[in-house]
This record gives sequence, C-alpha cells and structure tokens, in this order.
Amino acid sequence: MGGESNYEIHQNAYIKLILHALKHKTSSVNGVLLGRISVNGDNVEIVESAPLFHSQIGLLPPLEISLIMIEEYYADKGLSIVGYFHANERSDDFEVGNVAKNIGDHIYKYFPQAALLLLDNKKLEALLKEGKDRSPVMQLYTKESSRSWKLAGADASGSLKIKEPSANIVLLDYVSSGKWKDIVDFDDHLDDISKDWLNPELFK
Repeated sequence: MGGESNYEIHQNAYIKLILHALKHKTSSVNGVLLGRISVNGDNVEIVESAPLFHSQIGLLPPLEISLIMIEEYYADKGLSIVGYFHANERSDDFEVGNVAKNIGDHIYKYFPQAALLLLDNKKLEALLKEGKDRSPVMQLYTKESSRSWKLAGADASGSLKIKEPSANIVLLDYVSSGKWKDIVDFDDHLDDISKDWLNPELFK
C-alpha cells in the first residue's frame, strides 16, 4: 500500500530541508518529515520537517533522543512522523545508503506509507543556476509490501508534489539572502540547547 500513496509537501517543510543541506554542503545531512494521512489513506500530507544531523548522522543515541523530542512536540499539533529526508555527502551520489535505509525502515515500522526523500543534487544545481523548475528537487522512495525502497514512479507508484507552486521561487530568494546560515539542527541543539531546533525565526 505504501507505494500507492501520493505525497504533498508544504513549502516551509520543503525549504527547511534544502537550506539544511546547503548549509552543510560537504556533509551528509538528514531530517524527519511530519504530517498526516488522509482518511482514505491515499494521500500523505507533509506539513513540517525537522533537520536532524550533519555530523553524527548514523549514531543511534542522539537519533533516539531527537525522535522522541520531535514526536512529543508534534503529537500535540496532531502531526506524526511520516517520513525521512537524506542528502548525500557527495553531489554525484544518487544512491539511498544504509543509514537512510535503516532510519527509513524504523519509521516504516510505525507508518507503512512512509516517504523517503533523497535530495537530487543535479536538480538542485540546475535550479540554483537557471531558477526555472517548479518541481521538487527531491526523489521520492517508498516501500511496498516490506521489500526494498523503490524510486516512486518507476512502476506506477505514488508521486511527490509541493503544495505551493511558487516554493522554488521562495527557496531561491532564501538562498540568495543567505537564510541557510540560520538553520539549526539537532547537532547544533545538542551542542548548545539555547539553539532552537524548531527554527522559529526562519520564516519571519
């Protein structure tokens, strides 16, 4: 069933993930997706995102701490973890690696329609140069009947779209104004708890 769902990501959730990747261009980065599923189970709405790590990306204790904090905070807002975002360290690496698969598998256990979003560096570079594309600069992977993660669309599975059509235009504006420097992830927060992983000032 997971591969049959369609996925819609809100602009702010989308932009936050990409700015996080741009801040740490020479590292792998990751994040979690927060959202809800439609009553009929066909559509997953990704409302929010939380940037996780840029250095301790595969370490279990910080990951467990962050997931608990994220779940507790967003449960009060009616949102739960619906997926995972990953950006590879090398811009020419388009594989879903073991860390991404393992964290995706963990989320899938609790949410079978889980999305795994992989940053498409080629599309992102083209967007930053030309500024024309309105489609997401991410690849969507889903997991069907407990097998491996598959690229959506490869065999008539679900699709990913951005809720707001102008999201990439807003993203380019944020990039040009250096907003990516302001992103706080859980690495930053665990080093200095005065840094807010919710990034409340980012979109003001």
